[in-house]
Amino acid sequence: MGSTTEVADDSAARATAAAATDRRSGRSPSQIAWDRLKRDKVAITSLVIVIFFILVAIFAPLLVALEGEELNKYHPELISALNTYPIIGANPQHWFGVEPRTGRDLFAVWAFGARPSLIIGFVAATFSTILGIIMGLAAGYLGGKVDKVITWIIDLLLSLPFLLMVLALVPIIQKRFAAPGEILTAEETSSIRFVVLIGILVFFGWIGLARLIRGEVLSLREREFVQAAKVIGVPTRAILFREILPNLVGPIIVSASIAVPAYITAEATLSYLGAGLVEPTPSWGRTVSNAQNAYARYPLFLWPPVLSIALLVLALSLLGEAIRDAFDPNTRR
Repeated sequence: MGSTTEVADDSAARATAAAATDRRSGRSPSQIAWDRLKRDKVAITSLVIVIFFILVAIFAPLLVALEGEELNKYHPELISALNTYPIIGANPQHWFGVEPRTGRDLFAVWAFGARPSLIIGFVAATFSTILGIIMGLAAGYLGGKVDKVITWIIDLLLSLPFLLMVLALVPIIQKRFAAPGEILTAEETSSIRFVVLIGILVFFGWIGLARLIRGEVLSLREREFVQAAKVIGVPTRAILFREILPNLVGPIIVSASIAVPAYITAEATLSYLGAGLVEPTPSWGRTVSNAQNAYARYPLFLWPPVLSIALLVLALSLLGEAIRDAFDPNTRR
């Protein structure tokens, strides 16, 4: 027991000493965090995995053309007339096999399916982070009625069940885009849902960061450098974005890095439940939904999107944890 305590005390002392050395060196917290990240093998491995999926999404047309296929090219001759299952598995012509019933190439579906997940994840994380920063700064610095209103909005949104709200809102908003008596095409429905999903994720996703920023600003606004800026007449906007915001870079980056995998999981879940993307837009979540009944007979239909979602979300989560640890040396693994 004594030995364990000594080791813990020694680790804490080394972390404190390292932090003091970093401060004396005159480097910014971002530079210090980047140096720590470069030495973190878990972070580097996670980053490589994330970059791999990003490259797959960007170069999906090239990869599918290299295979010799197209996204919406069907091969009914490869489907059994008896049970609608493929008569082939993975082969040089179809790297992941073909889709039951339609004969569509599964590698093409997988490669193009990476696009909506990553776009929705990163775009929603970007806008929810911006909104969370603005609302948190306003609530923490202005206080008074502004703080009460923003806090009330946060409490209201937190009381709403996210999944039920999304399942209810998606068809309602989708219907708003259709003229009376008009039926939307599959392409129009998919495009509308793509934007709606991003909007809903942003609408509910800014809350956590706003609460975090608000708490930090309540502390920072009483610091000497902020009070000095007020005394010499620095405009409020300049105080917020030049004096306070640079001190919040760490929490903001950590929050954004954790939000991306959460949004990717949300998109896959909603597509699986039928409230997300629809044909002809490929989606890993919808592929998993379509494959659940065919898993026993044709597992190739299910495993590529399942493993990809799991690996991408795990890599992004570990990267987010590494970024958090890099900005806070006392929590280093």
